[in-house]
Amino acid sequence: MSSEPSGVLPRRRPSPIAIKKRNDGSGEEGKEEEKEKKGSWMEYEGEAEQPLSPAARLFHQPRFNCYIVAEMGIGTPIDVAAIKAGLLSTLVLHPRFSSVQILDESKGKKPKWVRTNVVIDNHIVIPNMDPNSNNPDQLVEDYVASLSNSPAIDLSRPLWDLHILNFQTSKASSVVILRIHHSLGDGTSLMSLLLACTRKTSNPDSPPSLPFSHHPPRSHPQNRLFAMLAALWAFLVLIFHSFVDLIIFTATAAFLNDSDTPFKGGDGTERHPKRFVHQSVCLDDIKIVKNAVGCTVNDVLLGVTSAGLTRYLYRKYESVNEKEKKKRFKSNIRLRSTVLVNIRPSPGIHALADMMQAGKCDAKWGNLMGYMILPFPIAFHRDPLDYVRKGKAIADRKKSSLEAIFTYSCAYMMMKLFGVKATAALSHRLLCHTSLSFSNIIGPVEEIGFYGHPLLYIAPSVYGHPQALTVHYQSYMNKMEIVLAVDESLIPDPHRLLDDLAESLQLIKDAAIAVKSIG
Repeated sequence: MSSEPSGVLPRRRPSPIAIKKRNDGSGEEGKEEEKEKKGSWMEYEGEAEQPLSPAARLFHQPRFNCYIVAEMGIGTPIDVAAIKAGLLSTLVLHPRFSSVQILDESKGKKPKWVRTNVVIDNHIVIPNMDPNSNNPDQLVEDYVASLSNSPAIDLSRPLWDLHILNFQTSKASSVVILRIHHSLGDGTSLMSLLLACTRKTSNPDSPPSLPFSHHPPRSHPQNRLFAMLAALWAFLVLIFHSFVDLIIFTATAAFLNDSDTPFKGGDGTERHPKRFVHQSVCLDDIKIVKNAVGCTVNDVLLGVTSAGLTRYLYRKYESVNEKEKKKRFKSNIRLRSTVLVNIRPSPGIHALADMMQAGKCDAKWGNLMGYMILPFPIAFHRDPLDYVRKGKAIADRKKSSLEAIFTYSCAYMMMKLFGVKATAALSHRLLCHTSLSFSNIIGPVEEIGFYGHPLLYIAPSVYGHPQALTVHYQSYMNKMEIVLAVDESLIPDPHRLLDDLAESLQLIKDAAIAVKSIG
């Protein structure tokens, strides 16, 4: 363990849980902080300033000040000195994590990234908390929720920080929370970057491995004419689906609103504090369903989400009479999710590790994102596997569309013609007309260490957008973490919703096993 004082590190914001400045007796901390604030907005030798991408500028608008938070359970007590040394040798070397954002747009200036000297103590937070609490799990949950209600990270430094909760919970020996402003990158790229900072516990010199997607080889028709006709038909279907999706996207941004359900947020939801809850389920259970239906893991997760949301809504409507309840469920509840898609392929873990080692952004990096609108059917099925079959049909339909590319192109053109504020207003309206955000990220298949500390779970999420519910799935080893971010004013019982999702998976898995045994 580190021999550092047990005080806490520099902080610049109030918090529901007291955080105060660390004082190691050197008297140099104030000078270092002042240096980071005032004297370090300079370029590294040989590097040019980089302009902010349109999406990065969008995430600085008042209605889109979004942050990604990743809670990580650690299997041992945390050595603070080892964490700081590890950050300095990896994450801090990445250009985005060692740059400040100059947002001055006066006199034709363009917002830009400028490299700076990083004072690591300004990015480490150790809150003053009672390690002997009767409910440490609740203490962690409350602390992560408090981050969504705290002031924004100071723009005079790189927009990230790491919070260390060095006490035992029911799931881990300690917890760290990495908070990153969304302008630094999309969720998939940032998760890849985080994993590039880790190493396999079985081989501390090797970055983690991600599972490979095995796609069956496509059969090619022997008849050349038939092959040409099939390719033409596929192209026409792609254009038709893309056109329909673009029409629905435009209608949603203009007037097409989701049904009024307990999940539906709206204007102002982005300013509400969020609560983050998570639960682990067995990845093998998901694979049993995948093999039984002949689909992908993502298809299973779509089906599980649809089933879980249906169970939760049905319970919420128990207060009305049975006739009214059936009427609501037969009225085709419109409940849709927005899915952010980065149309720029994310750099691999090894490429990111090399990037940090070199301190140069050679690989393509940044937000290059379009939207997809994904419907979640709310209905009861006698066969639980029908939820997954319906999810597969929806996913297959979206794969045959250029919706994300078209929406990115439209946003880019709007940004050029009308500016970032008009684009932010349109995007905000689109999110207000849908019910939730959905995402799924693949994680390592073996145990990894975070600067010498074994990771037990990873639970990332996001806050700052105008939706009351965010559903995220994160795989790691043989587990799938279900992570929810909710607006408690609309969803006061997020753990009940978590249980509904987990129970839905169990019912769907039991149905898959029954089908297999009959076969």
